[in-house]
Amino acid sequence: MNSAGLSPNLALNQLVEQRRAAGESLVHLAFGEARLPLLPQLAEQLAIGAARTSYGPVAGSPQVRAAVAGYFARRRLPTDPDQIVVAPGSKALLMAIQLAIPGDVVLPRPAWNTYLPQVNYAGKRAFGVPIPAEYGGVPNPEALRDTLVRARREGGTPRLLILTLPDNPTGTLAPPEVIRQLCVLARAEDLLIVSDEIYRDIVHDPAATPFLSPAELAPERTIVVSGLSKSLGLGGWRIGVARFPGGDLGDRLRNPVLAAASELWSGLAAPMQQVAAYAYAEPPEITERIVDAARLHGQVARAVHRIAVEAGARCRPPTAGFYVYPDLEPLRPRLAARGITGSASLAEALLGESGIVVLAGHLLGDDPGALRFKAATSLLYGDEQQQSAALAAADPVALPQIQANLAQIAHGLARLTDQRSIAAEAKTGVTQ
Repeated sequence: MNSAGLSPNLALNQLVEQRRAAGESLVHLAFGEARLPLLPQLAEQLAIGAARTSYGPVAGSPQVRAAVAGYFARRRLPTDPDQIVVAPGSKALLMAIQLAIPGDVVLPRPAWNTYLPQVNYAGKRAFGVPIPAEYGGVPNPEALRDTLVRARREGGTPRLLILTLPDNPTGTLAPPEVIRQLCVLARAEDLLIVSDEIYRDIVHDPAATPFLSPAELAPERTIVVSGLSKSLGLGGWRIGVARFPGGDLGDRLRNPVLAAASELWSGLAAPMQQVAAYAYAEPPEITERIVDAARLHGQVARAVHRIAVEAGARCRPPTAGFYVYPDLEPLRPRLAARGITGSASLAEALLGESGIVVLAGHLLGDDPGALRFKAATSLLYGDEQQQSAALAAADPVALPQIQANLAQIAHGLARLTDQRSIAAEAKTGVTQ
């Protein structure tokens, strides 16, 4: 599925489209696209911006940078517009940062599947640090310290620490106390922090799940990367933003990234800057949509979490985004009887037997022998009309299209460990 070298989640998404076009019924959990109906006001802004065909500043127009600076200021991060860079997606910004800022990279393990390839493309080394049992996206501070010692002993030059707040793939958020410890450690070890906060506005219950950005504690060494693909479902429009530190140090980080940007993408498309300036100003309709979307994502993610736990998996309760990360280790003896011994064979069995498409854990840097996978729950809402109904529903989980998808997931997980299926396969030599 990734023989051409495509990013595995994009390769799986193309596979699903091809097989659905051929008539197959698949439950797609392998692609983290926030499929939401387009807000009419966003379409209006795109139309207004369509006449803007000229190149502009590489960092973005003064208007869009001022709007993004205001967005961060409302999140306890006072920001000057000159600290902002906009780009065609946060992925492009992350790549430019890797190319422009020297030093090896420390990654949480598992992590979003794009971080490691970008490190490799930049000719750097990556050092993975396992995430704690309670949350993902950031390493345990003690484990990070040990990894830095090992990396330097092996000749590495760890310089960048990537954190994901909230996390993709686990759908969890690291607690503020851990962020405080990591910021202290980053200063002591002279690490730059790249804080990927693209899911920040999809915390399911902000009152119960406090968010602390490392840029609040270590502003002089933190680059925050975000965008509109997750909070507003604008993935195909490719709008990303970055907030750099202020002052001379910030200029020394931002300027080489801008130089790389000038050679890679020149500037965010002017019509998209029109959209971004409007969205980051956060008029009431934008704020309302983000709140409604976070509620929908949370309710459906928790439903998938319940199904995984009822099937016997260990699974962190999701608190943000639209992911769950089940661990079927408690079911290993029964799965081994079916030849399922790691994440690749687990994903293959779910697809082949039940039409459930997931992203295997080893594709995220996890142990290939672990029985873990990422399930993106945001593709369960249906077509655009059904998505609108899901956003408006007090109990979207009860809607027919979502119920049908959840039932197929429950059936597929149950089938993995059905003793009758195991006996039938042993007798016939074929998978039912």
